[in-house]
Amino acid sequence: MSGVLYLIPNALGEGDAAALATVLPASVMARAASLGYFVGENAKSTRAFLKRVGVARPIQEIDIRELNVNTPPAEIKALLAPILAGADGGLVSEAGCPAVADPGALLVRRAHEHGVKVVPLVGPSSILLALMASGLDGQRFAFHGYLPVDPAERTKTLRELEQRSRKGRETQIFIETPYRNRTLLDALVATCAPSTLLTVAVDLTLESERIATRTASDWKKHAGAFDMHKRPAIFLILAN
Repeated sequence: MSGVLYLIPNALGEGDAAALATVLPASVMARAASLGYFVGENAKSTRAFLKRVGVARPIQEIDIRELNVNTPPAEIKALLAPILAGADGGLVSEAGCPAVADPGALLVRRAHEHGVKVVPLVGPSSILLALMASGLDGQRFAFHGYLPVDPAERTKTLRELEQRSRKGRETQIFIETPYRNRTLLDALVATCAPSTLLTVAVDLTLESERIATRTASDWKKHAGAFDMHKRPAIFLILAN
């Protein structure tokens, strides 16, 4: 019989084992500590995560393999091979929940195709945490990942998302590379209708966490005082 694929969340920022314990239940950390096979985006950072978890065996004895945006789809099945052979394994994200806006989704899909049991474990999701804290509509929402970098294409996309939000009363969620956060906020303020609600959430679950929801017109007055440079951020809009 095949083993089980456990989907193991990671913290949203750096910190020691104590910091990890504030966002991961003890049962999740215990499960991660018991496994001898892992798939992660980067072997070095996966090892660092396991050290924080406190694995039950020497790190060098743990089989860690990489799955990232550069992994050819043809190699996904090979990553599943130890689990198909009977070993339990863990899929770990660089931050937050694996397989959500994460290349690990391909491994999960292959697991289902081969009848492998998939078990998602509890942990932080920046997308849902931002939505929870925004005050925007949580009944209907859509996550779009990264928006276009080209200014004209970005403006076009933002107008389309605002219209979609207005028509369906649907919260639109997206992210940006941290060093371009200010550029995206400026584009939102310049593009969105004055009454459109805009939430910016940075450093979620960390001591430096900051979340604010304002209308686009109010953001024009306060954007300069909101520190988001090179900080992980989630953006949400809801058009009235």
